[in-house]
Amino acid sequence: MKRHAAIVVGVVGLLAAPLVVRAQAPAPSVPDAIRQQYNGVKNNLLKAADKMPEDGYDFKPTPEQRTFGGWVAHVADAQTAGCSRALGAPKTPSASSKTTKADLVAALKDSFDTCDAAYAALTDANAGEPIQSYRGPTPRLAALAGNIEHDNECYGSMAVYLRLKGIVPPSSEPRH
Repeated sequence: MKRHAAIVVGVVGLLAAPLVVRAQAPAPSVPDAIRQQYNGVKNNLLKAADKMPEDGYDFKPTPEQRTFGGWVAHVADAQTAGCSRALGAPKTPSASSKTTKADLVAALKDSFDTCDAAYAALTDANAGEPIQSYRGPTPRLAALAGNIEHDNECYGSMAVYLRLKGIVPPSSEPRH
């Protein structure tokens, strides 16, 4: 009986060990957690833009909807405007004037370059500083979190367009 109890205790200990190790890992800082979220949606958006073929950039499910290329331009313009304001050097977005896949993907990448700098500059010390956003003065952290929220909303629409064209969205691809 003692031997059976020792085995049970040993098995429970082995099963609980990963929980103890996981609990000991420090949580990321708030800026690091925001950067992780940003990088996730950034990767999905860039892959989605790449996966849609050139002729799919003019696709829209109904006449009232944006084209897929319109979504790419919208994300690029919103990011250029929002992230450049977070950096204190507002830029005028211009992706909406682009029409080819190559030009739109280039504009999207440029917007991510601007946002990369804005997220890299986020610290615990400046997270609460007010910056000018779409809705007026907003804490830097809230403005950057709002950008992630907007990007995820746009990606959700773009993922539907991909599926309607028979393409698996990046977030649904098998993980290796």
